Amino acid sequence: MSTAVAITAADINKLRQATGAGMMDCRKALTETNGDFEAAIDWLRKQGQKVAAKRSDREAKEGVVIAKTSADNKTGFVVCISCETDFVSKNADFVAFAQSIADAAVANDVKSVEELNEVTINGAKVADMINDKLAAIGEKIGVAKFERVEAPYVASYIHGAYRMGVLVALNKEAAEAGKDVAMQIAAMNPLAVDANSIPAETIERERAIVLETMKADPKMAGKPDEMLSKIAEGKLNAFFKENTLLAQPFVKDG
Repeated sequence: MSTAVAITAADINKLRQATGAGMMDCRKALTETNGDFEAAIDWLRKQGQKVAAKRSDREAKEGVVIAKTSADNKTGFVVCISCETDFVSKNADFVAFAQSIADAAVANDVKSVEELNEVTINGAKVADMINDKLAAIGEKIGVAKFERVEAPYVASYIHGAYRMGVLVALNKEAAEAGKDVAMQIAAMNPLAVDANSIPAETIERERAIVLETMKADPKMAGKPDEMLSKIAEGKLNAFFKENTLLAQPFVKDG
């Protein structure tokens, strides 16, 4: 026996921010899906809603993101130091604090958050420095995310006042191209490099949404299955074009 989940105003607002849908539509979507955020987005899309292309993996969280590479550009690091308010995240001292931790990650070729917490900076462990900073500013902070990439050439890019960091692994040195690709990723947030790289379950989920949307469209009533199948494949191809790096329009082309 399932228990209904209480839908709060905060839940509704979160879905509105993520999709651009109306308040009542968001409430109904969450109610219909028992509070499942991702399922609610799918529900809205199946009803024909043109929801914004934001995804939960890109939710805004307060903090500072630093992307750096080693001197030879063969290893890249992204370090996100989280905090509770944008007041702290925009503070120059906090940004410098995050920079120092990222610098330590590069200098010590750190491979995990656990390893990073044990690194020392001027005789103090990163974990202890974080605790001291927490006590000083009165906010919960920590290493929210850490990524390390190795390749023949790695380009890094920081977007939007330390709000997003991107690493691009290339098979040969290409500084300008690497920066352009990193900027593209920051601007367009592709799901994968190409259609073949998108997980099968994601494609099937998208296909199901397309078919459900078509079934709900009176204009599609009576059309033969072969035609519906072709239309669905066309919509899937549009999805690939919008969500894969190699198929997206280049942002610098305007």
